[in-house]
Amino acid sequence: MGDISLPTPLPAPTWPNRFQHVDTLLDHPGPSTDPNFIGSEAVQCFLCEDSKVLIISTGGLGCEILANLALMGFADIHVIDMDTADTIDISNLNQQFLFRPKDVGKPKVIVTAEFIMSHIPGTKVAPYLCPDTYFGKIQDKPESYYMQFNLIVCRLDNSVKARRWMNATPVAMVNPDMPESLKLMIDSGTEGLKGQARVILPSIMSCYECSLDMLNKQTVFPICTIVNTPRLLEHCIKWVSMLEWPKVFPDKKLNTDDLEHIQWLFMHTSTHTHEFKIEGITWSLTQGIVKNIIPTIMSTNVVIAASCCTEAFKLMTNCAPRLDNYFMLIGEMIDMPVKKEWMLERLIRALVERQDIQAKKPSLSVNGCSLYLQAPLQLECATCPNLEKKLVNLVNVGDELMVMAGLLPFNLTPRVLLKD
Repeated sequence: MGDISLPTPLPAPTWPNRFQHVDTLLDHPGPSTDPNFIGSEAVQCFLCEDSKVLIISTGGLGCEILANLALMGFADIHVIDMDTADTIDISNLNQQFLFRPKDVGKPKVIVTAEFIMSHIPGTKVAPYLCPDTYFGKIQDKPESYYMQFNLIVCRLDNSVKARRWMNATPVAMVNPDMPESLKLMIDSGTEGLKGQARVILPSIMSCYECSLDMLNKQTVFPICTIVNTPRLLEHCIKWVSMLEWPKVFPDKKLNTDDLEHIQWLFMHTSTHTHEFKIEGITWSLTQGIVKNIIPTIMSTNVVIAASCCTEAFKLMTNCAPRLDNYFMLIGEMIDMPVKKEWMLERLIRALVERQDIQAKKPSLSVNGCSLYLQAPLQLECATCPNLEKKLVNLVNVGDELMVMAGLLPFNLTPRVLLKD
């Protein structure tokens, strides 16, 4: 890559009341502040001069967090990315607002540092000039590297292995005889229109390792369903990619990054879905299924980044109670295209099989009326006859189903779209 150099941070401007929006919260105690909080210039100086924050990864969420922290007064922010190959692609331009067309092909972490330092005077981002400071596996960094920070903001939602390691490291660093060894951590991630943020005090609060059993397991479709009775678009895409491709190209491995390969899959999937009268196949869906692509939604990144930065501000200043559990965002309306002649039992099966729902043993109601209840036994017996009724006799176009399932911490409300 050659030598990498960053511009010298612009000197902090001297205009008065630059951080008035922050100073208002730190000048004196408020109704929600910690009893030990003492408003003073010392708190403001710590935030703007002495605090040191590490942001791990510079994707869509990382860019939002970096910009927010800089605008809140954090003046010493370090950024580390996972790989030298993580460069800006043209598809990133409508997902990360710090990138411009001229930045395509450049390392994300370098561009973000340049942008923030050139636009927010007085902010220092990743001040080291050595490329090794920015890149490489987080596992390769010594304990001393993480010991220098007051706060670590982690957004490694694409890698469970990396998140587990990053979670375990601050826990292992805690020394009861050294209070400064306790490194505060904020864990965050987004997935489409869903997102979460949480505060972790290592060895004090529950951490990422404590919630591994809550992770969604990858949906696995039975091979007999894929071959004999495909009912979903995903079944057809899997049939073409897993069975048809090796049959037609026995000596060629499917490359999901090759657009010609994706086009071949799309064309053959279209033929297969037409044969089984399954509608809705698109090129982007084909690519998304075979590459397991999760769409990036900017509004989700904005909300989760705001939550992370609010918690960072509270942790660094003690001006308000910190979050002591999850902040979760669930913001999607799911459209459920179904055929009028479907029985209710067929709809329940579709709710179980759909990757974006995965409801186990769902109970259904619509407009306050129960369609089918899994329990207790008496209600299950009372609503069981509805399983053999056609949907056209039970719901209207545009009705919102209430889906309740034991493993879901919330109720889903997919919208029914009846089709002939």
